[in-house]
Amino acid sequence: MSSYLEQNLSFYTVPAAFALVMVPHAYGVALAGRNYDLANPRATEENALKDARITKPTLQRIKRARAATANGFETLALFAAGVVAANSAHVGLGELNRLTLGYLAARTAYNFSYIVLQDNARLAVFRSVSWISSLYCIFSLFVKAGNAVN
Repeated sequence: MSSYLEQNLSFYTVPAAFALVMVPHAYGVALAGRNYDLANPRATEENALKDARITKPTLQRIKRARAATANGFETLALFAAGVVAANSAHVGLGELNRLTLGYLAARTAYNFSYIVLQDNARLAVFRSVSWISSLYCIFSLFVKAGNAVN
């Protein structure tokens, strides 16, 4: 039986990364409840702000969930390009899987630390560390691709 690290998982991590981008969105929608307007989703925060039943901490989580989603979309294309570059350059399978799975782990940590741990501002460092870790994985894919073709 072969190990999962002996198979190229990198292309599968791109749709998985997209799913990770959508998790905070779904969480924010769930928190907003009836304040989420499918016809005008960008008004969710404004609607929730007007709803006296939504507590300030919940409203902050809704805002952070939206921001985490936006941040995920900002890095998703670069990650996908890194995956293609590393595969095209025939980067070693172990490195490729470690970096792409590492990106998913870092994005998961980022989402959790930004949305949940940020209730305590002293824990903001965890968000920064996970964000930097995800960028490290992306840039490493490009560097390894460059090294492989030179």
